[in-house]
Amino acid sequence: MPRFVLITGCSSGIGLAAAQALGQHGFTVIASARKAEDVARLQQQGLLAVQLDLADPASIELGASAALHLAGGRLYGLFNNGAYGQPGALEDLPTEALREQFNTNLFGWHHLIRQVLPPMLEAKEGRIVQNSSVLGLVAMKYRGAYNASKFALEGYSDTLRLELAGSGVHISLIEPGPIDTRFRANARSAFLRHIDPAQSRHQSAYRQTLTRLEKEGATSGFTLSSEACIPPLLHALTHAHPKARYSVTTPTRLFAFLRRVLPTRWLDILLAKSA
Repeated sequence: MPRFVLITGCSSGIGLAAAQALGQHGFTVIASARKAEDVARLQQQGLLAVQLDLADPASIELGASAALHLAGGRLYGLFNNGAYGQPGALEDLPTEALREQFNTNLFGWHHLIRQVLPPMLEAKEGRIVQNSSVLGLVAMKYRGAYNASKFALEGYSDTLRLELAGSGVHISLIEPGPIDTRFRANARSAFLRHIDPAQSRHQSAYRQTLTRLEKEGATSGFTLSSEACIPPLLHALTHAHPKARYSVTTPTRLFAFLRRVLPTRWLDILLAKSA
């Protein structure tokens, strides 16, 4: 019997890599993307694909309904991956920018889970994998909106895992550090949409931010390709006892350890240098 997995945010990066890889491991992938042209491109690659905009509840409901129809009424797995990062000092961010960040990175994921979870519960089988971040574990300057959304996702997923215990539906978090994707390009667009550097006391730091966001390719020696997230995703989808968390990249493992052992003041010093 086919095991259908719906993946969000498949236009590029980790979502696209996952959509291309899971089919080679016995899954039937239903890829999704926000834009119709990206959906068409995914279909041209031979993938089942639906349009789903995580910032739009109506689009989520239509996309989930289409995915469930393709899957014969029930998904085996959901990989919640679609997200973006809103850069900028918190004092400079309009409240609407924070709402937009949470609409896509948390509220949309919740709304989608509520569409696909009931058939999983009825079948007493399912996997929900949430793509978090090292920035769901530690905070860095000028990433407050994204930090907040990922910290919230960590708490949300921990709670959901407790509530699903014994149901046959498992939930896991993947926590990547630096991955070479289109993330910086999307973050730059969000920055320019909501931040006016000339009016901020952080304008010098913003120049560095824009330089970082405009850089092509890896930003550090620790940066990995999107394919680095595939082994933990497969483990979360296939293992009888999936992990609650999967750390991807050295910075994630390092900061997860340092958060446990260092006083907050010392950790702040390290994080301030990493910003």
